[in-house]
Amino acid sequence: MLSCHRTKPVSEDETTSVQLPNQSTDTKVTIVRESFIYEKAPFPECHASSIVELGNGKMMATWFGGTAEKNPDVTIWLSVFENGKWGEISQIADGIQNESLRYPCWNPVLFKHSSGKLFLFYKVGPNPREWWGEMRYSSDDGKSWSASEKLPQDQLGPVRAKPMEMSNGDLLCPSSIEYTNSNWRVQMEIYKPGTNSWDKMMVDRDSEFAVIQPTILRHSDTRLQILCRSKQNRIVEAWSEDDGRSWGKLSATSLPNPSAGIDAVTTFNGAHLLVYNPTEDGPNDRAKLSLAISGDGKSWRDVYRLEDQQRGEFSYPAMVQTSDGLMHITYTWHREKIKHVVLKL
Repeated sequence: MLSCHRTKPVSEDETTSVQLPNQSTDTKVTIVRESFIYEKAPFPECHASSIVELGNGKMMATWFGGTAEKNPDVTIWLSVFENGKWGEISQIADGIQNESLRYPCWNPVLFKHSSGKLFLFYKVGPNPREWWGEMRYSSDDGKSWSASEKLPQDQLGPVRAKPMEMSNGDLLCPSSIEYTNSNWRVQMEIYKPGTNSWDKMMVDRDSEFAVIQPTILRHSDTRLQILCRSKQNRIVEAWSEDDGRSWGKLSATSLPNPSAGIDAVTTFNGAHLLVYNPTEDGPNDRAKLSLAISGDGKSWRDVYRLEDQQRGEFSYPAMVQTSDGLMHITYTWHREKIKHVVLKL
């Protein structure tokens, strides 16, 4: 078993007992497995993973890899988890425009729709201020894929965290725009697979907060919450009372954020989970990675430390709950590998 760099040894039956805010019963966190998705790759650097359940015990993960982030040779990669192990990695998308022009790829996001269609969203472009959204889809769990399709102008798709499927089958996509290095704004986009059409809404356009990369939590049939990366050393939130059709003001939470990506899940039993870097000293302060839990989306408690070092990078987590109730988390490990951890609550 790989070392997670915890403060104590890890065993297969390690458990942490915690009490959920607003709940009277304890929750135990047990590590089920941990591994790297690959040991060797044809690229030296990787980042920004996403993970999805395919069914029948199969998972798929994606990330970008190349010589270094922002370099034109950075492309999108995939691997499938089956029969207890990750398979060979393969390239699924690149930024080649023509024989003489090539751009890097960024931030892939996987999502499987209730119709069975598997979507891969990603970005292409020279930098986050000039990139655009593209997508591919598969009707056979990734055995074959459609051609790459460029999204309409001003639509980026889910910019880093997974979308949420609405009751009518539309996808609510958490997105954002980096106008400049300091002018960051969140927008929520709605993708309608039935008509292959898009819509969008800005969230608190004139906010004092510089925020990007939101992730979505569901509190009821109509009440949603987004948590966002920010430049203000705090995770920033906004709420919707009409199932994502409009959003309230952005406000700071009590959770620290070193300007790094986060991901969140509302579990089958209504608890809210968040994976984040519990630090606030800037974008290089990513040596610790934690899992937090909440009953109401307001009061959070760390319940598991995935990584705990003095230096290094463990960042851009992605998290899903599979049909068996397990939590699957992937994240960047030193920009060298993608790590996969499975937890039982």
